[in-house]
Amino acid sequence: MNKLLHSKILGNGESLIILHGFLGMSDNWKTLGSKYAEEGYEVHLVDQRNHGKSFHSEDFNYDFLSSDLYTYIKHHNITKTNIIGHSMGGKTAMQFACDHPGVTKSLLVADIAPKYYPPHHNEIINGLNALNFDEITSRSEADVALAKHITNYGTRQFLLKNLFWVEKGRLDFRFNLNVLSTKMEEIGENISAIAKYEGPSLFLKGDKSEYVVEADLPEIKRHFPAAELDTIQNAGHWLHAENPKQFLEKSMRFIQSC
Repeated sequence: MNKLLHSKILGNGESLIILHGFLGMSDNWKTLGSKYAEEGYEVHLVDQRNHGKSFHSEDFNYDFLSSDLYTYIKHHNITKTNIIGHSMGGKTAMQFACDHPGVTKSLLVADIAPKYYPPHHNEIINGLNALNFDEITSRSEADVALAKHITNYGTRQFLLKNLFWVEKGRLDFRFNLNVLSTKMEEIGENISAIAKYEGPSLFLKGDKSEYVVEADLPEIKRHFPAAELDTIQNAGHWLHAENPKQFLEKSMRFIQSC
């Protein structure tokens, strides 16, 4: 099995690695990734294990995800990198920066804090597991079936981006639904209690999101003493998609200052 993470690399220049969230993939960041590339960065849009086109594995926690990223960085001969991580990808980015501070130039975490989150994706996982690809033969049929469990159209479209043709006439998901269904608890786990990264860190939260609150700042500072907390306006948990203009401005200003 190839244990190297799959990625799309855009542009040339200083390295910038972007990590998607739970049930996402590198494609979710293609538009913003192109913008960073235009600003003179070599942008690595990475699929984490059990997601996108990367390998599937029964092993799944933030130690593994951090280790995967280190293997990827070494393979690509990257000596120092900026990292952006959203949600689950933000937890991976936090753990990686603490594990490998010498390789991390700057850390930007999008709408997640270094704390435990109780499992809250049950409805989504149950809806995905209810899809029967012996009977479903098109994306539109998959959408109709998923709508019985997930009413939000945007959420369904995000999930259905993962559909692909395994073979002629047969659809499946790119993510490893079996493992992710049983390892949901790991998604909410905190980074290591003693983890610390003293380099430049920016935590961006959506003003409509409840994932990160002001009361989280002391815990953020305990792990990331140099961290700043800023807000993206008119945005929830998907802040980079809901207000990409402000996200790009604030992230670019931070990365260029490091």
